[in-house]
Amino acid sequence: MKFNWKEKRERAAFLALADGTVLRGFSVGAKKDAVGEVVFNTGMTGYQEILTDPSYAGQFVTLTSPEIGNYGCSPADAESRGLFLNGLVVHELNAPSNFRSEESLEDYLCRAGVPAIAGADTRALTLILRSRGNQKAYLHVSDEPVSEAEAVARARAWEGLDGQDYASRVTTDAPYAWSDAGTYRVVAYDFGVKRNILRGLAAHDMRVTVVPAATPAEDVLAMRPDGVFLSNGPADPSAVKYASENIRRLLGKVPLMGICLGHQLLGLACGASCSRLKFGHHGCNHPVKDLLTGKVEITSQNHNFALDAALPSALELTHVNLNDGTVEGVRHRTEPAFSVQYHPEAAPGPHDAYPLFERFRELMAR
Repeated sequence: MKFNWKEKRERAAFLALADGTVLRGFSVGAKKDAVGEVVFNTGMTGYQEILTDPSYAGQFVTLTSPEIGNYGCSPADAESRGLFLNGLVVHELNAPSNFRSEESLEDYLCRAGVPAIAGADTRALTLILRSRGNQKAYLHVSDEPVSEAEAVARARAWEGLDGQDYASRVTTDAPYAWSDAGTYRVVAYDFGVKRNILRGLAAHDMRVTVVPAATPAEDVLAMRPDGVFLSNGPADPSAVKYASENIRRLLGKVPLMGICLGHQLLGLACGASCSRLKFGHHGCNHPVKDLLTGKVEITSQNHNFALDAALPSALELTHVNLNDGTVEGVRHRTEPAFSVQYHPEAAPGPHDAYPLFERFRELMAR
């Protein structure tokens, strides 16, 4: 998908960061302006899975891989019911050339109403985020006359993601059965769950029912589950106070497994504290050491917040990020509960952490 100079000029767009930086390019998505927090994802493939990951709600995702769109989009690769990110930033957008492709990435973005900018210097943008931290930003792709200075002001005025409950914005409206077969009955809280996570649970002999993020603990226990799963999700865990309260009421009554936002919420329920990382972990190549086995796993991650290293006495550190030493996993010392910061289901990403589902099954079996 090569755009000539005339097309690029007619589609002129820019991304204005709150620090005053402006990066120029051209529009390749929905023709509407948006605000969001800019993050970068280091995955080489899996852009459709990234787009459909609800954990990216509120964010502009910058893909560091320079060539995007080559294999198109397919309904089979969607990881949720829609696209939840606020916008996409890429360097080079290409036409699809793959037998599985049913739609180009540009058409996919336009149909979903997601704005995007191509031709941007994603390498420079990534360096800015690494040195200065994630940035609030304004993406101008519409025909509305907006100056760069006004766009910067709008970026600065946006409330951002801190203190915002985005789990309630992406969760399911009503409970539903994901799988009817399986020995173990599992209730999965949907804080922004991905389909492949649910597939992973079902593949490990679990009969899964998904419930909305704010479902009371008493309602979950009334379903008589063998275990409760706490899913991934977007934004600030400290804003999802109702979830931490429900987890606190479930702790000790049923085995718990949490990932990503669910990991942070389990930690908060046990008395841990949580802080924002400088630029977060977004990609499918993050090395994590499992302190229980001594093995190193390459993991898929997507989060801006992490549990603080000073854990409460109730929690034991089980996993450490080998890039920056941050907390990647914990388990309760006396109750059947554990969690990890990363996604163990490989969509996109490696399969190294897939056995964690088996660890959950063994916890329920005991």
